[in-house]
Amino acid sequence: MNGDALLDLWRTALETMLTVGSPFLAAALVVGLTTSIFQAATQLQENVLSFVPKLAALGLILALAGPWLLGQLAEYTRGNFDMLGRTEERAR
Repeated sequence: MNGDALLDLWRTALETMLTVGSPFLAAALVVGLTTSIFQAATQLQENVLSFVPKLAALGLILALAGPWLLGQLAEYTRGNFDMLGRTEERAR
């Protein structure tokens, strides 16, 4: 495997990581910010109030976008195996 193939592998890994992780990160950020504003406004400082809504939001994201995210991961893995097969054929 040459340097260009490794750089391409690294680039696609980072793109896939961002694609798969960003919905979860964005949902946790929005829910956490909303919960913090609510806690500051009501002066109700309970740890469960910050944890349970984030957990529910992440579960909702997983339920709604899970098949698409799994498809992205499967496409990335399939592409890596295809690239590995092409590299093996060139080595012969």
